[in-house]
Amino acid sequence: MKKSDLAALIDHTTLGPQSTEEDVERVCREAKEYGFASVCVEPIYVSTAAELLKDTEVKVDTVIGFPHGTHKRGAKGFEAQLAIEDGADELDTVVNVPALQSGDYQEVSRDIYAVTEAAEASARTVLVKVILEMGLLEEETKRAGCVIAQASGADFVKTSTGFGPSGATVEDVELMSSLVSDEVGVKAAGGIGDFEAAREMIEAGATRIGASSGVEIVEGAPEG
Repeated sequence: MKKSDLAALIDHTTLGPQSTEEDVERVCREAKEYGFASVCVEPIYVSTAAELLKDTEVKVDTVIGFPHGTHKRGAKGFEAQLAIEDGADELDTVVNVPALQSGDYQEVSRDIYAVTEAAEASARTVLVKVILEMGLLEEETKRAGCVIAQASGADFVKTSTGFGPSGATVEDVELMSSLVSDEVGVKAAGGIGDFEAAREMIEAGATRIGASSGVEIVEGAPEG
């Protein structure tokens, strides 16, 4: 895989309580240099990233209901609307984990739909990725989460926030890839810090990689 092709699969990320505007400026600069798919930033920095990345092909990604997923669905819908107004092209929303674990699948669907509805109402194309936080789920709820996410209009299912009990695993990516249609992508995120880890996820079926180490991943790829 060419380095440019690998970079085009990466959401270059700066998230967390200590992320600063300087961090956002850095990831945007690196995204333009390497050709990453997107930068993923905290909601307060969406407008900054959108301004820095205008007239480029790099998308602006942000998080909804992050990191626990226990915001009320009305709040998630409103947060999605604000992010879109600020210039977000992609929304990574955290599933309602307690509802999923308890088998309240109707609430899980409504929760996701609050975000996909906001995306569909936009005049621009806005993608929605559903973070399932796979490290908290049993086999049955992992499967249910993937099926519900697709049925609720998600464009991607995603392994983890990076703040849960575990990050992406090859086994989870393979499972997710087997459960969703070809129209729904699989984003592996959490603990992917080098080229070999990214390669394993891509071979397992990941079509997008979320990482704060995007530069290190691409620089670690073999030439050719």
